[in-house]
Amino acid sequence: MKRQLLALATLNAVFGLSSLHAQPAIFKDADLKLGEKLIAESKCVACHVSKVGGDGSAIYKPQGRINTAAFLRGMVEQCNTELNLGMFPEDVSSVAAVLNRDHYKFK
Repeated sequence: MKRQLLALATLNAVFGLSSLHAQPAIFKDADLKLGEKLIAESKCVACHVSKVGGDGSAIYKPQGRINTAAFLRGMVEQCNTELNLGMFPEDVSSVAAVLNRDHYKFK
């Protein structure tokens, strides 16, 4: 395992790879920690539970309506607007990047 991590760190240094989880260009400057914080503060999960039931994760359908990273970001912006969350564009990108990392995995 240590050898694999060392090899990955070497590739990162040589080729400038920015993370283990490749993100689309639209999320290249996203702050994932901020996105995680905003998801918690905005009570996204509670809202999704109220819409689809269960644990709320049924709202994420990687093969469904949302089929690009840009559309994912647009859906987060729609929530931001409809719920008057007051997120700045970079906040929306950070939230969408976390959702991409955890659920959609667009590259």
